[in-house]
Amino acid sequence: MRNVLLVSWLLIPIGAWAYHEGPGQDRVALEDADAVLVRAHEDAADGNWKAAVRRYEEALGKLPVKQEGVVSESTVQRLRLELEKARMKAGGLPDARVALDELVEQMAADPKADKALLGEARQALAQSQFYMTWLMRLEGIDRKEWEPEIEAARQNWRLLAEQAGDEATAARHRSDLESAIRLSRLEIEDLQGLPLPGE
Repeated sequence: MRNVLLVSWLLIPIGAWAYHEGPGQDRVALEDADAVLVRAHEDAADGNWKAAVRRYEEALGKLPVKQEGVVSESTVQRLRLELEKARMKAGGLPDARVALDELVEQMAADPKADKALLGEARQALAQSQFYMTWLMRLEGIDRKEWEPEIEAARQNWRLLAEQAGDEATAARHRSDLESAIRLSRLEIEDLQGLPLPGE
């Protein structure tokens, strides 16, 4: 019995070392990512969008490499969504538009994806498409180039309105849909007289 206790006692440091080198590293990475994420949320709340983008990117980079079982896919998708929303407000609309399109496509193809999060991502994508159309029109880009962009925004808002769980949310999406229709019908002279849209 004494030998068993002695061997067990001697194996404790080996077990601690194995934990430190394996799952312990994931824990350290998660704690580092969490600390950066808290600062990213603070920057976003303060309207410091460029700093928020940097910190969201840093937090995503600090997540454990092997995320299976450590970080859920919906958590990573939430971080990507928050990053792209901050990027839109930091002046990176074209990049955010492309990344949001990829995120929505990936989530829509995954039957296990969080439906509420997919709705948020689709809303952000539709907003980015709306803003891109506005800017394209102000730059004098031809209708055949900007029309698919606003049509995609309309389709996203229509889908969101149809899938809304309550009337208030459906009404908000229908209002967004009407804004997209108005944008596509506005004469360029009238559009130039309007302030740039914001959230």
